[in-house]
Amino acid sequence: MSTVTKVFARYVYDSRGNPTVEVDLTTDKGLFRAIVPSGASTGIHEALELRDGDKSKWLGKGVLKAVANVNEIIAPALVKSGLSVVDQEKFDEFLLSLDGTPNKGKLGANAILGVSLAAAKAAAAFKGVPLYQHISDLSGSPKPFVLPVPFQNVLNGGSHAGGALAFQEFMIVPYAAPSFSEGLRIGSEVYHNLKSLAKKRYGQSAGNVGDEGGVAPDISTPREALDLIVDAIAAAGYTGKIGIALDAASSEFYHDGKYDLDFKNPNSDPTKWLTGEELSTLYGELVKEYPIVSIEDPFAEDDWDAWSHFFAHTDVQIVADDLTVTNPLRIKTAIEKKCADALLLKVNQIGTLTESIQAAKDSYAAGWGVMVSHRSGETEDTTIADIAVGLRTGQIKTGAPARSERLAKLNQILRIEEELGDKAIYAGKDFHKSVAI
Repeated sequence: MSTVTKVFARYVYDSRGNPTVEVDLTTDKGLFRAIVPSGASTGIHEALELRDGDKSKWLGKGVLKAVANVNEIIAPALVKSGLSVVDQEKFDEFLLSLDGTPNKGKLGANAILGVSLAAAKAAAAFKGVPLYQHISDLSGSPKPFVLPVPFQNVLNGGSHAGGALAFQEFMIVPYAAPSFSEGLRIGSEVYHNLKSLAKKRYGQSAGNVGDEGGVAPDISTPREALDLIVDAIAAAGYTGKIGIALDAASSEFYHDGKYDLDFKNPNSDPTKWLTGEELSTLYGELVKEYPIVSIEDPFAEDDWDAWSHFFAHTDVQIVADDLTVTNPLRIKTAIEKKCADALLLKVNQIGTLTESIQAAKDSYAAGWGVMVSHRSGETEDTTIADIAVGLRTGQIKTGAPARSERLAKLNQILRIEEELGDKAIYAGKDFHKSVAI
Protein backbone atom coordinates (compact mmCIF):
# COMPACT_ATOMS: atom_id res chain seq x y z
CA MET A 1 0.00 0.00 0.00
CA SER A 2 1.24 3.48 -0.89
CA THR A 3 -1.45 5.28 1.09
CA VAL A 4 -0.88 7.36 4.21
CA THR A 5 -1.68 5.77 7.55
CA LYS A 6 -0.53 8.61 9.79
CA VAL A 7 0.77 12.18 9.61
CA PHE A 8 2.20 13.97 12.62
CA ALA A 9 3.91 17.37 12.88
CA ARG A 10 5.99 18.93 15.62
CA TYR A 11 8.20 21.98 15.94
CA VAL A 12 11.99 21.63 15.91
CA TYR A 13 14.69 24.31 15.71
CA ASP A 14 16.49 25.63 12.65
CA SER A 15 20.07 26.84 12.34
CA ARG A 16 19.17 30.30 13.66
CA GLY A 17 17.54 28.88 16.78
CA ASN A 18 14.00 29.58 15.58
CA PRO A 19 11.18 27.02 15.53
CA THR A 20 10.26 25.37 12.25
CA VAL A 21 7.91 22.59 11.16
CA GLU A 22 8.90 18.92 11.03
CA VAL A 23 6.49 16.36 9.55
CA ASP A 24 6.45 12.59 10.00
CA LEU A 25 4.41 10.74 7.37
CA THR A 26 3.81 7.00 7.78
CA THR A 27 2.93 4.35 5.20
CA ASP A 28 3.30 0.58 5.44
CA LYS A 29 6.91 1.10 4.27
CA GLY A 30 7.76 3.05 7.41
CA LEU A 31 8.07 6.62 8.68
CA PHE A 32 9.33 9.42 6.41
CA ARG A 33 10.40 12.81 7.73
CA ALA A 34 10.84 16.27 6.25
CA ILE A 35 11.85 19.55 7.90
CA VAL A 36 10.98 22.95 6.43
CA PRO A 37 13.63 25.69 6.05
CA SER A 38 13.08 29.42 6.67
CA GLY A 39 14.44 32.57 5.01
CA ALA A 40 15.54 35.88 6.55
CA SER A 41 15.57 38.06 3.44
CA THR A 42 12.19 36.89 2.20
CA GLY A 43 10.49 38.30 -0.87
CA ILE A 44 7.08 39.90 -0.34
CA HIS A 45 5.60 37.66 -3.05
CA GLU A 46 6.58 34.38 -1.37
CA ALA A 47 3.95 31.93 -0.15
CA LEU A 48 3.04 32.62 3.47
CA GLU A 49 5.26 31.14 6.16
CA LEU A 50 2.78 30.87 9.02
CA ARG A 51 4.17 32.17 12.32
CA ASP A 52 2.23 32.51 15.57
CA GLY A 53 3.00 36.17 16.25
CA ASP A 54 2.86 35.55 20.02
CA LYS A 55 5.66 37.80 21.30
CA SER A 56 5.70 36.01 24.66
CA LYS A 57 7.11 32.89 22.98
CA TRP A 58 10.04 32.68 20.56
CA LEU A 59 9.77 36.47 19.96
CA GLY A 60 6.66 35.84 17.88
CA LYS A 61 8.32 33.26 15.62
CA GLY A 62 6.54 30.18 16.94
CA VAL A 63 5.00 27.69 14.49
CA LEU A 64 2.40 26.09 16.76
CA LYS A 65 -0.41 27.19 14.41
CA ALA A 66 1.28 25.58 11.40
CA VAL A 67 1.92 22.40 13.41
CA ALA A 68 -1.72 22.33 14.52
CA ASN A 69 -2.86 22.79 10.93
CA VAL A 70 -0.96 19.63 9.95
CA ASN A 71 -2.19 17.59 12.90
CA GLU A 72 -5.80 18.79 13.02
CA ILE A 73 -6.65 19.56 9.37
CA ILE A 74 -4.21 17.96 6.94
CA ALA A 75 -3.56 14.65 8.74
CA PRO A 76 -7.14 13.42 9.17
CA ALA A 77 -8.09 14.55 5.65
CA LEU A 78 -5.12 12.76 4.09
CA VAL A 79 -5.64 9.49 5.96
CA LYS A 80 -9.32 9.53 5.02
CA SER A 81 -8.57 10.38 1.35
CA GLY A 82 -6.75 7.15 0.53
CA LEU A 83 -4.45 9.08 -1.82
CA SER A 84 -1.28 7.40 -3.05
CA VAL A 85 2.01 9.12 -2.21
CA VAL A 86 3.34 7.94 -5.58
CA ASP A 87 1.06 10.36 -7.45
CA GLN A 88 2.75 13.55 -6.21
CA GLU A 89 0.68 15.82 -8.43
CA LYS A 90 -2.68 14.61 -7.11
CA PHE A 91 -1.28 14.52 -3.58
CA ASP A 92 -0.15 18.14 -3.75
CA GLU A 93 -3.37 19.24 -5.45
CA PHE A 94 -5.24 17.78 -2.48
CA LEU A 95 -3.07 19.79 -0.07
CA LEU A 96 -3.68 22.96 -2.06
CA SER A 97 -7.43 22.34 -2.07
CA LEU A 98 -7.41 22.04 1.73
CA ASP A 99 -5.80 25.47 1.89
CA GLY A 100 -7.74 27.16 -0.91
CA THR A 101 -5.79 30.44 -0.96
CA PRO A 102 -3.35 31.74 -3.61
CA ASN A 103 -0.45 32.11 -1.13
CA LYS A 104 -1.07 29.20 1.31
CA GLY A 105 -2.36 31.82 3.74
CA LYS A 106 -4.82 29.54 5.52
CA LEU A 107 -2.65 26.55 6.46
CA GLY A 108 0.81 28.04 5.85
CA ALA A 109 3.35 27.07 3.21
CA ASN A 110 5.51 25.67 6.00
CA ALA A 111 2.73 23.26 7.01
CA ILE A 112 1.96 22.19 3.43
CA LEU A 113 5.58 21.82 2.30
CA GLY A 114 6.55 19.51 5.16
CA VAL A 115 3.80 17.09 4.16
CA SER A 116 4.58 17.38 0.42
CA LEU A 117 8.28 16.58 0.86
CA ALA A 118 7.66 13.76 3.32
CA ALA A 119 5.26 12.21 0.80
CA ALA A 120 7.97 12.28 -1.89
CA LYS A 121 10.34 10.41 0.40
CA ALA A 122 7.62 7.84 1.12
CA ALA A 123 6.97 7.42 -2.61
CA ALA A 124 10.67 6.82 -3.34
CA ALA A 125 10.72 4.12 -0.67
CA PHE A 126 7.56 2.51 -2.07
CA LYS A 127 9.18 2.37 -5.51
CA GLY A 128 12.47 1.15 -4.05
CA VAL A 129 14.51 3.96 -5.61
CA PRO A 130 16.59 6.86 -4.27
CA LEU A 131 14.76 10.17 -3.80
CA TYR A 132 16.65 11.82 -6.68
CA GLN A 133 15.50 9.03 -9.00
CA HIS A 134 11.87 9.52 -7.95
CA ILE A 135 12.13 13.29 -8.53
CA SER A 136 13.70 12.62 -11.93
CA ASP A 137 10.75 10.36 -12.76
CA LEU A 138 8.25 13.01 -11.67
CA SER A 139 9.90 15.68 -13.80
CA GLY A 140 10.70 13.54 -16.83
CA SER A 141 14.34 14.65 -16.74
CA PRO A 142 16.63 13.07 -19.35
CA LYS A 143 19.70 10.99 -18.49
CA PRO A 144 22.53 10.87 -17.58
CA PHE A 145 22.15 12.42 -14.15
CA VAL A 146 23.98 15.73 -13.71
CA LEU A 147 25.77 16.59 -10.47
CA PRO A 148 25.57 20.30 -9.66
CA VAL A 149 28.35 22.84 -9.32
CA PRO A 150 28.33 23.89 -5.63
CA PHE A 151 28.01 27.68 -5.34
CA GLN A 152 29.65 28.11 -1.93
CA ASN A 153 28.86 31.22 0.08
CA VAL A 154 32.24 32.04 1.59
CA LEU A 155 31.67 35.66 2.62
CA ASN A 156 28.46 36.99 4.15
CA GLY A 157 27.00 40.49 4.25
CA GLY A 158 23.56 42.05 4.01
CA SER A 159 20.89 40.70 6.37
CA HIS A 160 22.93 37.56 7.04
CA ALA A 161 25.80 39.26 8.87
CA GLY A 162 26.90 42.30 10.85
CA GLY A 163 29.20 44.96 9.40
CA ALA A 164 28.36 47.52 6.73
CA LEU A 165 28.52 45.33 3.62
CA ALA A 166 25.25 45.63 1.67
CA PHE A 167 25.55 42.67 -0.71
CA GLN A 168 24.38 39.52 1.02
CA GLU A 169 26.44 36.67 -0.45
CA PHE A 170 29.79 36.27 -2.15
CA MET A 171 30.16 32.76 -3.53
CA ILE A 172 32.93 30.77 -5.17
CA VAL A 173 32.08 28.59 -8.18
CA PRO A 174 34.47 25.68 -8.90
CA TYR A 175 33.23 25.13 -12.45
CA ALA A 176 36.63 24.01 -13.77
CA ALA A 177 36.86 21.03 -11.41
CA PRO A 178 36.61 17.57 -13.00
CA SER A 179 33.97 16.30 -10.54
CA PHE A 180 31.62 17.40 -7.77
CA SER A 181 33.87 15.97 -5.06
CA GLU A 182 36.89 17.82 -6.47
CA GLY A 183 34.86 21.02 -6.73
CA LEU A 184 33.89 20.69 -3.09
CA ARG A 185 37.51 20.03 -2.09
CA ILE A 186 38.67 23.11 -3.96
CA GLY A 187 35.96 25.17 -2.29
CA SER A 188 36.98 23.92 1.13
CA GLU A 189 40.62 24.87 0.53
CA VAL A 190 39.71 28.36 -0.69
CA TYR A 191 37.40 28.81 2.30
CA HIS A 192 40.17 27.98 4.78
CA ASN A 193 42.57 30.34 3.00
CA LEU A 194 39.92 33.04 3.05
CA LYS A 195 39.36 32.60 6.77
CA SER A 196 43.09 32.94 7.46
CA LEU A 197 43.43 36.01 5.27
CA ALA A 198 40.39 37.66 6.84
CA LYS A 199 41.84 37.21 10.33
CA LYS A 200 45.20 38.64 9.25
CA ARG A 201 43.67 41.72 7.65
CA TYR A 202 40.73 42.44 9.93
CA GLY A 203 41.55 40.78 13.26
CA GLN A 204 40.53 37.52 14.90
CA SER A 205 36.84 38.38 14.95
CA ALA A 206 36.86 38.40 11.13
CA GLY A 207 36.87 34.61 11.30
CA ASN A 208 33.37 34.71 12.78
CA VAL A 209 30.73 33.42 10.38
CA GLY A 210 27.34 34.64 9.20
CA ASP A 211 24.07 32.74 8.97
CA GLU A 212 25.24 30.58 6.07
CA GLY A 213 28.74 29.81 7.29
CA GLY A 214 30.70 32.38 5.30
CA VAL A 215 33.16 34.66 7.04
CA ALA A 216 31.78 38.07 7.97
CA PRO A 217 34.64 40.56 8.38
CA ASP A 218 33.81 44.23 8.91
CA ILE A 219 34.00 45.13 5.23
CA SER A 220 32.20 48.12 3.73
CA THR A 221 32.41 47.76 -0.05
CA PRO A 222 31.93 44.94 -2.55
CA ARG A 223 35.39 45.58 -4.06
CA GLU A 224 37.00 45.04 -0.66
CA ALA A 225 35.16 41.74 -0.32
CA LEU A 226 36.01 40.64 -3.87
CA ASP A 227 39.70 41.52 -3.42
CA LEU A 228 39.81 39.33 -0.32
CA ILE A 229 38.21 36.40 -2.17
CA VAL A 230 40.48 36.75 -5.22
CA ASP A 231 43.51 36.74 -2.90
CA ALA A 232 42.20 33.62 -1.13
CA ILE A 233 41.72 31.86 -4.47
CA ALA A 234 45.31 32.76 -5.40
CA ALA A 235 46.63 31.59 -2.03
CA ALA A 236 44.91 28.23 -2.56
CA GLY A 237 46.46 27.96 -6.05
CA TYR A 238 43.25 28.09 -8.11
CA THR A 239 43.45 31.41 -9.96
CA GLY A 240 41.63 31.07 -13.28
CA LYS A 241 39.86 27.89 -12.18
CA ILE A 242 37.15 29.35 -9.95
CA GLY A 243 34.43 31.86 -10.72
CA ILE A 244 32.74 34.21 -8.27
CA ALA A 245 28.99 34.69 -7.85
CA LEU A 246 27.13 37.47 -6.05
CA ASP A 247 23.75 37.54 -4.38
CA ALA A 248 23.08 41.22 -3.85
CA ALA A 249 19.64 40.59 -2.26
CA SER A 250 18.97 44.19 -3.28
CA SER A 251 15.34 44.26 -2.14
CA GLU A 252 16.86 44.57 1.33
CA PHE A 253 18.43 47.96 0.56
CA TYR A 254 15.85 49.41 -1.85
CA HIS A 255 14.16 52.55 -0.52
CA ASP A 256 12.07 55.18 -2.27
CA GLY A 257 13.08 54.00 -5.74
CA LYS A 258 16.82 53.96 -4.97
CA TYR A 259 19.46 51.58 -3.62
CA ASP A 260 21.18 52.37 -0.32
CA LEU A 261 24.50 50.52 -0.08
CA ASP A 262 24.87 51.94 3.44
CA PHE A 263 21.48 50.65 4.59
CA LYS A 264 22.75 49.25 7.88
CA ASN A 265 23.78 52.75 8.96
CA PRO A 266 20.83 54.56 10.59
CA ASN A 267 22.40 57.85 9.43
CA SER A 268 22.84 56.80 5.80
CA ASP A 269 23.11 59.78 3.45
CA PRO A 270 20.21 59.71 0.92
CA THR A 271 22.23 61.81 -1.54
CA LYS A 272 24.55 58.80 -2.01
CA TRP A 273 21.79 56.32 -2.80
CA LEU A 274 21.98 54.85 -6.30
CA THR A 275 19.41 54.73 -9.07
CA GLY A 276 18.85 51.38 -10.78
CA GLU A 277 20.99 52.55 -13.70
CA GLU A 278 23.82 53.63 -11.40
CA LEU A 279 23.75 50.28 -9.61
CA SER A 280 23.74 48.58 -13.01
CA THR A 281 26.91 50.52 -13.88
CA LEU A 282 28.55 49.34 -10.63
CA TYR A 283 27.77 45.71 -11.44
CA GLY A 284 29.20 46.18 -14.93
CA GLU A 285 32.44 47.52 -13.48
CA LEU A 286 32.71 44.63 -11.01
CA VAL A 287 32.16 42.07 -13.79
CA LYS A 288 35.02 43.61 -15.76
CA GLU A 289 37.38 43.70 -12.77
CA TYR A 290 36.66 40.29 -11.20
CA PRO A 291 35.92 36.72 -12.45
CA ILE A 292 32.19 37.06 -11.77
CA VAL A 293 30.05 34.44 -13.53
CA SER A 294 26.64 34.97 -11.88
CA ILE A 295 24.67 37.71 -10.12
CA GLU A 296 21.51 36.99 -8.15
CA ASP A 297 18.85 39.58 -7.30
CA PRO A 298 20.78 42.56 -8.67
CA PHE A 299 17.64 44.69 -8.26
CA ALA A 300 14.54 44.85 -6.08
CA GLU A 301 11.65 42.43 -6.44
CA ASP A 302 9.38 44.85 -8.35
CA ASP A 303 11.96 47.03 -10.12
CA TRP A 304 11.26 45.29 -13.46
CA ASP A 305 12.76 48.03 -15.63
CA ALA A 306 16.13 47.91 -13.87
CA TRP A 307 16.26 44.13 -14.30
CA SER A 308 15.49 44.36 -18.02
CA HIS A 309 17.99 47.15 -18.59
CA PHE A 310 20.85 45.33 -16.88
CA PHE A 311 20.10 41.95 -18.43
CA ALA A 312 20.32 43.50 -21.89
CA HIS A 313 23.81 44.81 -21.10
CA THR A 314 25.57 41.85 -19.46
CA ASP A 315 26.69 38.37 -20.44
CA VAL A 316 26.95 36.82 -16.96
CA GLN A 317 24.17 34.64 -15.57
CA ILE A 318 21.42 36.71 -13.93
CA VAL A 319 19.52 34.75 -11.28
CA ALA A 320 16.02 35.73 -10.17
CA ASP A 321 15.03 35.01 -6.58
CA ASP A 322 12.88 37.70 -4.94
CA LEU A 323 11.71 38.70 -8.43
CA THR A 324 10.22 35.27 -9.19
CA VAL A 325 9.91 33.51 -5.77
CA THR A 326 9.58 30.12 -7.50
CA ASN A 327 6.11 31.25 -8.62
CA PRO A 328 5.00 30.26 -12.15
CA LEU A 329 3.13 33.55 -12.73
CA ARG A 330 6.10 35.72 -11.78
CA ILE A 331 8.48 33.48 -13.72
CA LYS A 332 6.29 33.96 -16.82
CA THR A 333 6.41 37.75 -16.44
CA ALA A 334 10.21 37.73 -15.91
CA ILE A 335 10.64 35.65 -19.07
CA GLU A 336 8.42 37.99 -21.10
CA LYS A 337 10.19 41.12 -19.83
CA LYS A 338 13.65 39.57 -20.41
CA CYS A 339 14.77 40.24 -16.84
CA ALA A 340 17.03 37.26 -16.15
CA ASP A 341 18.16 33.89 -17.46
CA ALA A 342 18.14 31.68 -14.37
CA LEU A 343 15.68 30.77 -11.62
CA LEU A 344 16.59 30.37 -7.97
CA LEU A 345 14.48 27.43 -6.87
CA LYS A 346 13.44 27.48 -3.21
CA VAL A 347 10.79 24.93 -2.34
CA ASN A 348 9.46 26.86 0.64
CA GLN A 349 8.78 29.94 -1.48
CA ILE A 350 5.97 28.14 -3.29
CA GLY A 351 4.99 25.36 -0.88
CA THR A 352 4.80 22.01 -2.72
CA LEU A 353 7.18 19.77 -4.64
CA THR A 354 4.86 19.67 -7.67
CA GLU A 355 4.84 23.47 -8.00
CA SER A 356 8.63 23.54 -7.60
CA ILE A 357 9.08 21.00 -10.41
CA GLN A 358 6.75 23.01 -12.64
CA ALA A 359 8.71 26.19 -11.92
CA ALA A 360 11.91 24.46 -13.05
CA LYS A 361 10.27 23.09 -16.20
CA ASP A 362 8.86 26.50 -17.12
CA SER A 363 12.32 28.01 -16.70
CA TYR A 364 14.00 25.33 -18.81
CA ALA A 365 11.41 25.81 -21.55
CA ALA A 366 12.45 29.47 -21.80
CA GLY A 367 16.15 28.59 -22.06
CA TRP A 368 16.84 29.58 -18.47
CA GLY A 369 19.13 27.84 -16.03
CA VAL A 370 17.94 26.69 -12.58
CA MET A 371 19.83 26.89 -9.28
CA VAL A 372 18.41 24.99 -6.32
CA SER A 373 18.83 26.87 -3.04
CA HIS A 374 18.76 26.44 0.71
CA ARG A 375 17.48 29.18 3.05
CA SER A 376 19.43 31.08 5.68
CA GLY A 377 17.46 29.26 8.39
CA GLU A 378 18.32 25.63 7.60
CA THR A 379 18.16 22.17 9.11
CA GLU A 380 19.70 18.73 8.70
CA ASP A 381 17.12 17.85 6.01
CA THR A 382 18.92 17.06 2.73
CA THR A 383 15.98 17.00 0.29
CA ILE A 384 17.26 19.86 -1.88
CA ALA A 385 20.37 17.84 -2.75
CA ASP A 386 18.18 15.16 -4.31
CA ILE A 387 16.06 17.82 -6.00
CA ALA A 388 19.15 19.35 -7.65
CA VAL A 389 20.24 15.97 -9.00
CA GLY A 390 16.72 14.81 -9.87
CA LEU A 391 15.88 18.00 -11.78
CA ARG A 392 19.32 18.10 -13.44
CA THR A 393 19.81 21.74 -12.46
CA GLY A 394 23.62 21.75 -12.57
CA GLN A 395 23.76 24.40 -9.85
CA ILE A 396 23.10 24.36 -6.11
CA LYS A 397 23.78 26.79 -3.32
CA THR A 398 23.73 25.54 0.24
CA GLY A 399 26.06 28.00 1.97
CA ALA A 400 29.70 27.69 2.95
CA PRO A 401 31.66 24.44 3.19
CA ALA A 402 31.14 24.81 6.96
CA ARG A 403 28.30 24.27 9.51
CA SER A 404 26.55 20.93 9.51
CA GLU A 405 23.19 22.15 8.23
CA ARG A 406 25.00 23.44 5.09
CA LEU A 407 27.33 20.46 4.67
CA ALA A 408 24.45 18.00 5.07
CA LYS A 409 23.32 18.80 1.52
CA LEU A 410 26.81 18.74 0.04
CA ASN A 411 27.63 15.48 1.82
CA GLN A 412 24.45 13.97 0.40
CA ILE A 413 25.60 14.86 -3.13
CA LEU A 414 28.96 13.22 -2.37
CA ARG A 415 27.05 10.04 -1.56
CA ILE A 416 24.95 10.35 -4.71
CA GLU A 417 28.11 10.88 -6.80
CA GLU A 418 29.59 7.71 -5.32
CA GLU A 419 26.38 5.76 -5.87
CA LEU A 420 25.91 6.82 -9.50
CA GLY A 421 29.54 6.51 -10.59
CA ASP A 422 29.77 6.81 -14.37
CA LYS A 423 25.97 7.17 -14.64
CA ALA A 424 26.36 10.83 -13.73
CA ILE A 425 28.38 13.76 -15.04
CA TYR A 426 29.51 16.98 -13.34
CA ALA A 427 27.91 20.11 -14.80
CA GLY A 428 31.18 22.07 -14.65
CA LYS A 429 31.37 24.97 -17.10
CA ASP A 430 27.93 24.01 -18.44
CA PHE A 431 26.21 24.76 -15.11
CA HIS A 432 23.90 27.32 -16.73
CA LYS A 433 22.68 24.99 -19.48
CA SER A 434 22.94 21.67 -17.65
CA VAL A 435 19.51 20.52 -18.78
CA ALA A 436 20.84 20.42 -22.34
CA ILE A 437 23.94 18.33 -21.56
